[in-house]
Amino acid sequence: MIDAGLMLRFALALALVLALIAVTGWLGRRYMGAGRLSSLRGKRRLSVVEALAIDGRTRLLLVRRDATEHLIMLGATGAVVVERAITSRDEFSRAVDAAAEQG
Repeated sequence: MIDAGLMLRFALALALVLALIAVTGWLGRRYMGAGRLSSLRGKRRLSVVEALAIDGRTRLLLVRRDATEHLIMLGATGAVVVERAITSRDEFSRAVDAAAEQG
């Protein structure tokens, strides 16, 4: 038969451990910088614009950083930059419109 005092000590020890885990998580989130990452959510500078599967092992990625795009081929042997500093579609459209207005 299990002693009631032993069960009470077990329950209190379990509650103490769970409370310590919760406090450690709260302190870690508060002081270790998780809040800093949430401030960057609206200001992302890097994104994958489009991805295209060429075959089972090879993909083409169009990656945008700020207003510049780069075409990258990912394959079994590694990554190769196909084209650098591609002007984004929006910037290209603005340049075409500006050239049409001048000419």
